[in-house]
Amino acid sequence: MSQLLAPTAGAPRSTSRTVRVASVPAGHPYVARVTAAAGVELLPDPTPPGAEPGRWWPPVVLDPAWVRAHAAEADLLHVHFGTESFAPEHLARTLAAAREQGWPVVVTVHDLEHPQLTDQDGYRAQLDVLVPGADALVTLTPGAAAEIRARWGRDARVVPHPRLLGEIPDDGAPRAPGGERVVGLHLKDLRPNVDAPAATRALLAAVADLRASGVAVRAEVRLHRAVRDQAARAEVRALCAAAGPAVDLVEHDRLDDDALAAALAGLDACVLPYAHGTHSGWLELCWDLGVPVAAPAVGYYAEQHPDGSVETSGPVGDAAGLAGALRRLLAAETSTRPGTTERAALVRDRRAERLTADRAAAEQHAALYRDLLAGGSR
Repeated sequence: MSQLLAPTAGAPRSTSRTVRVASVPAGHPYVARVTAAAGVELLPDPTPPGAEPGRWWPPVVLDPAWVRAHAAEADLLHVHFGTESFAPEHLARTLAAAREQGWPVVVTVHDLEHPQLTDQDGYRAQLDVLVPGADALVTLTPGAAAEIRARWGRDARVVPHPRLLGEIPDDGAPRAPGGERVVGLHLKDLRPNVDAPAATRALLAAVADLRASGVAVRAEVRLHRAVRDQAARAEVRALCAAAGPAVDLVEHDRLDDDALAAALAGLDACVLPYAHGTHSGWLELCWDLGVPVAAPAVGYYAEQHPDGSVETSGPVGDAAGLAGALRRLLAAETSTRPGTTERAALVRDRRAERLTADRAAAEQHAALYRDLLAGGSR
């Protein structure tokens, strides 16, 4: 496939100076981590016309006219998120403009199935432009790399997801574990890949199964006050109301980073409610906080941390599979309770591991950029 595209225009650029990256987006925690190596500089996200300050979507950078107008300000284009705002033909013109200006193009394939979309046909058409058209590809798991190879004949570098947790939450003095285990289901604003009724129904059935077998456990279901699917919210409310005292339904505004970390840190396990998807940043935040995850058997969630901290449970809605996954997670020797010295030690150990891995990921990205700018091949 690489022979279909001409080499990037222009002579190889010097790699001794700072590499300036036009990233789509720039202001995202993932992007900040993987571009943190010395000698890499991100251009700030341009604000779309009429948008409030701080908003980056739809990304202004993904426009041929913008690329041509700012060609002297960057050395390379790196696409992460936000392509769903454009037609495939527009993306093809943007890639062509980048190459005309001598910018190599890197695409990180975070999603092979887009979590913000129900109909995937348009997104797959975008991938059919971006994946063959990139000078280099990055993804997060071996399974995703294998799927990319099978679908497009391209090799993607596998660079694991960096940490999302900022500072370690201060839980105060350690407390002795006691009371029921708490399994959380965060439905947020009911985006398109969240099957809220099926996930809630399965969790409530799994909790009932575990309680019947003597496991002291309860469910905590959380929803944003503003949601995208009113009918799904009504069904979730009805399911929780009928479930009895073993479930708490919590509705709240969107949590800031600190409040979200605190809410997750209070869990013994977390359930992902995704009907489709590829990778999960939510899973990564749970790992940072020492919270094990029960994930549906879609995408490559289990490959993000193949250390026993993630258990798959069949498709979303599989109550028996979820009960089994939760039973294994809660009974594991590595399972820790919120607020204990064991949980705090696990969080510190994982942070140390992340710091090492994040440095390596940033250096891998810097080396990739310099290789492309020196004329490295696809």
